[in-house]
Amino acid sequence: MERKFISVLLAWMELPGLAFAVWMLICFYAPVGGYPNGKVREACTSMIPCHGSSPQLLPKHTITVNGTEFKPGDSIEVHLSGPVFEGFFIQARDAEHLESPALGSFMLADRRASQLLTCGRTKNSAVSHTSKAKKQHIKVYWIAPGDAPKRVQFLATVVKKYRTFWVKIPGPIVSQPNALSPATPLHATSEAVATSHPVSYLSKPFNASSCGRTKFCIRNPSNCDPESASCFFLSFQQEGSSVFIEMSGPSEGYLAFALSHDQWMGDDDAYLCVGEDHHVHTVTAYLKGRSPPVLDSENALEDVSWRLADGLLQCSFRRSIHLPAHKGRFNLNASYYIFLADGEASEGGVIHKHQQQPLITSGMYNVTGLPQDIGGSRSPRLIKAHGALMFIAWITTVSIGVIVARFFKPVWSYSFLFGKEMWFQVHRMLMLTTVMLTGISFVLPFIYRGGWSQQAGFHPYLGCTVMALAIFQALMAGFRPSRHAPSGDYVLGNESSSA
Repeated sequence: MERKFISVLLAWMELPGLAFAVWMLICFYAPVGGYPNGKVREACTSMIPCHGSSPQLLPKHTITVNGTEFKPGDSIEVHLSGPVFEGFFIQARDAEHLESPALGSFMLADRRASQLLTCGRTKNSAVSHTSKAKKQHIKVYWIAPGDAPKRVQFLATVVKKYRTFWVKIPGPIVSQPNALSPATPLHATSEAVATSHPVSYLSKPFNASSCGRTKFCIRNPSNCDPESASCFFLSFQQEGSSVFIEMSGPSEGYLAFALSHDQWMGDDDAYLCVGEDHHVHTVTAYLKGRSPPVLDSENALEDVSWRLADGLLQCSFRRSIHLPAHKGRFNLNASYYIFLADGEASEGGVIHKHQQQPLITSGMYNVTGLPQDIGGSRSPRLIKAHGALMFIAWITTVSIGVIVARFFKPVWSYSFLFGKEMWFQVHRMLMLTTVMLTGISFVLPFIYRGGWSQQAGFHPYLGCTVMALAIFQALMAGFRPSRHAPSGDYVLGNESSSA
């Protein structure tokens, strides 16, 4: 009976560990489960699969329709075709506001390969796959709603394999009879849009001779030569109503710059030059938080050129100062913080998170204003100070304080400083210094960010915990009694009269 009781007790003691293991398995397994059954309502807004990787750049699939005009209630035949794929997601949206909700409703041509989904309040406003079965062609019918906008564009996300997918492949724009003719051709894809502007090869590297005179330049290291294999270079030169942009750096993956209203990622206007198969593709994107960039369905860049040689990736292009028809593109005659980043790109042009902190300008600049030649920092001064103070506090002062208390007590037992043992005074001074440095370091990120950061992960919570424990430790030391006080004969560190 006793053995049975002990066995049951041990089993109960093991349950928390088992429960924790099961919980960890669920947490780590759930995000990569995917949606092989096509129930992808979570992606209704972004159309981005939750697959934990970045989308491909140049789509290989095409959306076609059987007409360019519609009236409310009309049915339009929509085809999605291309190389073999497993999953897809099709919507129709306002061509002037592609971030708006899906509109209209769909009807199926093959219920075995496709299914209807409800995005937002509109029933049957999207179509997706029913299984992972391989397919090359999908046909559906779109029914125009009574309150349809003047111009409607079809978008599709296509999944070839779990980590190989394309997001918001732009399809043709259809319009009502009294609307302006669509700017995008009937069989448009992002590749077709990109190739509507000729792409040329740069015959020689960029130079910085005009920096500060006719060009606004950003260089890292400062005053470096763009021909150097260690120089990151970005320049802007206004030419009438447009700006000619050059970007160069030591990367065979990708280079990117972004215009931002603040010094952290999120809600930014981004431009990427991505190396793939010994070619460079130039695309525009929108940064939302710390998520992968959302690539634009239409490319607003002209005079695109590139060069990939000797470990240097260089690209240049022209952009109009004002692009009112392209949502997410900032006007270039205003002041912004400028980011410059680089990273790796894998097969298919998939970009990965930059391995080092992006270069960020110290202030806001107008690239169409007075030409300047500036640098930047990959770590703002306040964040550098935060890291330095934390390092001094928790690697230096607290370590020395612990060593003094542990090993110097007998050595300095008869040495006194300000009426108390020297080891204790040195220990207390070092520990108070640790608390003071931690407090100063704790405040600096809040000053830099202007408040609490929702995108910094667990680091702020860890910092708050460390700060709270440091203060708690100081309070405990303040209430600690004298080491000569008899056990149990003191209150809040005050020795009794008998001591």
